[in-house]
Amino acid sequence: MKTIKEVFSEKFKGTPLMFIAPGRINLIGEHTDYNEGFVMPAAINYHITFAIAPNGTDSFNFYAVDYNETASFDLSSIKAGDSWVNYLMGVIDGFSDLRARGVDCVFGSTIPVGAGLSSSAALCCGFGFAINDIFKLGLDRLQLAKIGQYSEHEFAGVQCGIMDQFASLHGKKNSVLLLDCRSLEYETVAANLGDYRILLIDTKVKHSLASTEYNDRRASCEAGVKILKINSLRDATRTMLDQHQDELGEEVYVKCSYVVDEIARTKKAAELLKSGDIEKFGSLLYETHWGLSKQYDVSCEELDVLVSLAEEQKDLVVGARMMGGGFGGCTINLVHHSKVDFIKGYVHEEYFATFRKEPDFYLVNLSDGVHKE
Repeated sequence: MKTIKEVFSEKFKGTPLMFIAPGRINLIGEHTDYNEGFVMPAAINYHITFAIAPNGTDSFNFYAVDYNETASFDLSSIKAGDSWVNYLMGVIDGFSDLRARGVDCVFGSTIPVGAGLSSSAALCCGFGFAINDIFKLGLDRLQLAKIGQYSEHEFAGVQCGIMDQFASLHGKKNSVLLLDCRSLEYETVAANLGDYRILLIDTKVKHSLASTEYNDRRASCEAGVKILKINSLRDATRTMLDQHQDELGEEVYVKCSYVVDEIARTKKAAELLKSGDIEKFGSLLYETHWGLSKQYDVSCEELDVLVSLAEEQKDLVVGARMMGGGFGGCTINLVHHSKVDFIKGYVHEEYFATFRKEPDFYLVNLSDGVHKE
């Protein structure tokens, strides 16, 4: 934070206000968001720091510390392009006729790039929160989350759900959110992890299948909804799927079965977390992974190997699964606090021997959502 503030003093005049916007993880509830199910995200201690001050003009001036790049636009020249400044333009456009004025802004991030921890959501939500605060625009956190989602949709071309933005803005320290993706109602649940820590292991791969396969999975879900004559898979049961198995066909039946099971798992996981039963909670993570791998078919060899390695040490790693859209990125692991270094060494050796790649490790704490410092 001190560095970001110092850089602001070098680049711009005035004293900035400081804001923190975290990345996020999702403990369980994968590929359920666009099926109006439940998810269990949390904000984490990897974040973007902003130093921002109003400049009394209609110009927005930025310096991205991590890229050593500057960018500017003004209210009359907002137009989607292909730079990181797109996200920030989209946020200002999302405020619509509310009177957001120009600012000078320096930002830097500790969120690992490409690990699936939603750095773009943190960028949009942190900047939107700051603009809302500085100009007293009066929007609540849900409205700011929707502006962040708008920016992703309209200026970055990413048709994401709202989970990432919601988690970045609503996160609470040492807690997870049980978010209903239909109503957007949520419950803050204390993360009673006992002797276990959350360790992310990054495969350091991202296979090109992700975007097209994501669209195919959505199409399978939509086909199932149409055949079952329901509003979303949130309304389906396994009995209903079994009764229409022939009509659905094998592909759609298997994909829809995963989603229906995952929605049920996520609700069950919340109850287990409340009661502090981390062993049973962790077993649900393993179930989710193999559902994603064998039913939903969005895993890859690297992710499966990491989860298999975790299972070999199940007395130390009570739960593990791939996290995110699939085909690369991180696994999330619940590791006994006294054995984190052992697991890192064990996984590093085995993974490197198999793929000749070195995984990255991120030990995460659950943090508060976007806030002013």
